[in-house]
Amino acid sequence: MNARHSGRPLRGAAEFAGRTARRGANAARARLTVTLGGATRTRVVVVLAAVLALSSADAATVGASAIQLREGLHIDNTDIGLLVAVSSLVGAVASVPFGMLADRVRRTWTLSFAIVLWGAAMLWSATSSSFGHLLLTRLALGVVTAAAGPIVASLVGDYFPGGERGRIYSFILTGELVGAGAGFAITGDVAALSWRAAFVILALPAFFLAYLVFHLPEPVRGGQGALRPELGVLPVPAGQVSEEPEAPPEEDDAAKITDAQRLALRRGIRPDERLLSERPRDSMRFLTAVRYVLHVRTNVALIISGACGYYFLAGVQTFGVEFTRDQYHVDQVLANLLMLVVGGGAAAGVLIAGPLGDRLLGRGHLSGRIQVAAFAAVAVVLLFIPALITHSAFAALPYIVLAGAALSAQNPPIDAARLDIVPSFLWGRAEGIRTFVRTGAQALAPILFGAVSDLLSGNHPYSGLRWTFVIMLVPLSASAFFLFRAMRRYPVDVVTAGVVVAQTGASADGHPVPRLEP
Repeated sequence: MNARHSGRPLRGAAEFAGRTARRGANAARARLTVTLGGATRTRVVVVLAAVLALSSADAATVGASAIQLREGLHIDNTDIGLLVAVSSLVGAVASVPFGMLADRVRRTWTLSFAIVLWGAAMLWSATSSSFGHLLLTRLALGVVTAAAGPIVASLVGDYFPGGERGRIYSFILTGELVGAGAGFAITGDVAALSWRAAFVILALPAFFLAYLVFHLPEPVRGGQGALRPELGVLPVPAGQVSEEPEAPPEEDDAAKITDAQRLALRRGIRPDERLLSERPRDSMRFLTAVRYVLHVRTNVALIISGACGYYFLAGVQTFGVEFTRDQYHVDQVLANLLMLVVGGGAAAGVLIAGPLGDRLLGRGHLSGRIQVAAFAAVAVVLLFIPALITHSAFAALPYIVLAGAALSAQNPPIDAARLDIVPSFLWGRAEGIRTFVRTGAQALAPILFGAVSDLLSGNHPYSGLRWTFVIMLVPLSASAFFLFRAMRRYPVDVVTAGVVVAQTGASADGHPVPRLEP
C-alpha cells in the first residue's frame, strides 16, 4: 500500500508536466499560425524549414562526429573535411539540372522523391565499414541534397508575395539553423556513443518529411496563386495588396509587380538596356538563361558574397566543436552545448533581419534588404576577432553569439532581394547556378580548413585550428565587400526585372501585369 501511495505524487507530477507541455505546444502553434497568416501558410513554411533543417543537420553531424570518425576509421582532419566536401561538390554539379527541373516539373513531388533517396543514403552510410565506403555514400547524398536549394527558392517565390519574402525567409532559414543545432547537440552527443547510431537517427525523420512535402499544394508559377494572409488572422503587411477591390490597371501601371520593382519604377530609374536586349523569356535555352542570369551584376555580387559567407560557415560546422574544445578547454558535451547557444543567437539574427529588410523596403529604402546584409557582414568580421584571441569560454561567448547572429542575418534579406532582380520564370535556374557556386565553396571549406589545420598543427590535431580560423577571416571580409558593391547596382537590376516581368506578363506578385515600356 505504501509503495502504491508513494508512486501517486510522481504520476501526478508527470501528468501535470505532460499537460503543461501540451498546452505550451498548442499555444506556440496557435501563435505561429497567427504570425504567419493562417494554417496553410504555416504548414508550407514549417515543411520547407524542415527540408533545410535536414540538409544542414547532415553536415553538422559529420562535424560533431569528427572525433569518433577519426578514431573509428583511422583518418585525420583532411579526411573529415573530404567527407563533407565530396557531398557538397557533387551537390554543386547536380544543383544546376535541379534548377532546370524547378522551372519545369512539379516541384513538391520532385523534392519529396529526393528526400526519400536522401534517407536511404543516410541509412546506407551508417553501414560503412571503411573510409572509402563512407566516402561513396557521401557522393550519393550530394546528388539528392542538391534538390533543396533551387526547389525551395522557387516555391517561396510562388507561395508568398514579394513584400514579405524577407520575413518568410527568416522563418524558413531558421529551420536550417535548427537542423545544424540538432546535428551538433543531439546527434553529436549520440555520436559520442556511436557515430553509426547518429546517422540512423538523422535518417529516420526523412521519410515522414517526404510524405509531408509530397502533399503540399503545388503553387501556380509566377506567383499567380500566392498565399495571402487569411483575413482575421494577420493584417496585410505594409506594401502588400489587400483583399479590397483593386484599382483598374490603367490607374497604376506598376501596381501589379513586386514592391521593390514598383518603387524603382516610380523613382524613374532606368533599366539596363543591355539586359533587355537579351529578350529574357520563359522559353530560353539553358545556356542562354545562364548567360542572362550571370549578366545581372547584382546577382553575381550576391552569389560571390554568399559563397564566401557559406564557405566560412561550412568550416565552422565541420570543425567548430573541435575548435571550441581546444581554444576554450571544455569537453565535447559542453562544446556541443556552446555551439547550440551560438545557434540560438544565429536564429535570432535570422528572425530579426528578414522583417527588418522588409520594413526598410516598405518605408521607401529600395536597397534596404542589401543594406541589412552588408552591415551584418562587417559586424561578423569585427566580432570574430576578440573571440579568436581569448581563451576564456565565458569571455568569448557574447562575441561568438553576436557573430553567429550577424552571419546568419545576411541570408533572409539577400534571398528575398534575389527574387526581385531575376524574372520569376528564371528563379529555379538562377538558384541552381547560385547553389552551384555556394555549394562548391562549402565543399572546399572543409578540405581547406582541415588541410590548413593539419599543416599548422604539426603532431597535435587541434593546435592549428585557431590560426586556421584567423586566416579564414579573409574570405569572410570579402563577403562584406561584395555586398557593398551589390548595394550600388541593385536599383538598376530591380527595375530591369520589373520591366521584363511587365513585358512578358509573368507577374511575381500573382496578378496580371500591364505591359510597360522601358
